[in-house]
Amino acid sequence: MNINAETSTRQPMIIKYNQVTNNGIRLQIMPKYCIGYVTKGAKYIYSNNQRHIINKGEMFYLNAGQHYLENTSDIDNEFEEILFLYSPEQLNKILNDLSLTFKLEIENNHMCEKCSDTNYIICKSWSNLAVFFNSVSQYIKDNVFNVDYTGEILKMTELIYLIISNKECCIKNKLLNNNDMCKINFEQVIQNNIFNNLSIEELASICNKSLTTFKKEFKEYFHDSPHKWFINQRLAHTRLLLISTNKSISEISNECSFTNTSHFIKLFKKQYAVTPSHFRAKNKQLNIEQAQIVPENYI
Repeated sequence: MNINAETSTRQPMIIKYNQVTNNGIRLQIMPKYCIGYVTKGAKYIYSNNQRHIINKGEMFYLNAGQHYLENTSDIDNEFEEILFLYSPEQLNKILNDLSLTFKLEIENNHMCEKCSDTNYIICKSWSNLAVFFNSVSQYIKDNVFNVDYTGEILKMTELIYLIISNKECCIKNKLLNNNDMCKINFEQVIQNNIFNNLSIEELASICNKSLTTFKKEFKEYFHDSPHKWFINQRLAHTRLLLISTNKSISEISNECSFTNTSHFIKLFKKQYAVTPSHFRAKNKQLNIEQAQIVPENYI
């Protein structure tokens, strides 16, 4: 899925994405927050050495930032999904309209450890949501949104209403947490700069925070120091490249912003107790289909 800068600024944005071949695991950088629905095939999210499946007819949520995703076709060799992408500003305007104009009472009493620290959610859609996404699919087929942006806004508002007016659930919790503007902007800056060699001082400046405040908030949001967190994120990406590409160790090291290959190997061995070469050899014969799958109804 390729989302260019010009498209990503449209407010809001509804996309139908089709795929006829399986392209394997991909690192996808989401420019905005996303609510999606799989209409054909299945989608996988890879996180913490586990593979989480999104089946046809299920809904999902993705934070802005990076995700390891894989789309697989059905028996008719098709994959299809509908994506709603939005910024915190767009969401805030919709929630204000629902609250002030339509007098919708918006409360979030959801307490759940399973979704508090994840950057994705998977859930079964309820009947009126399935009807809703079918109508959106027809709108896209008829090119309604290409000539009427108001239609996009109305459908985005309808989706938010269907989720907010539903009983407490993880996807509703994530959606309402997006309304915390300071946290969102802070996290998005960090996620977008994982592979950029910026100093802590430069990141603090981008976030308009003092160095002391930046370090404190970073610890609160990511539960680690900036240096350790960035190293761990980059090392996690090198593991994916080691098992999914034929790139050399030095190429992977450079791609993941480790400027010294020997230092990268040392860090990798310290983190995973094996060298990159041994890790690649060990995993070469593993069948990814045997990866542990989170139960579909885990939320």
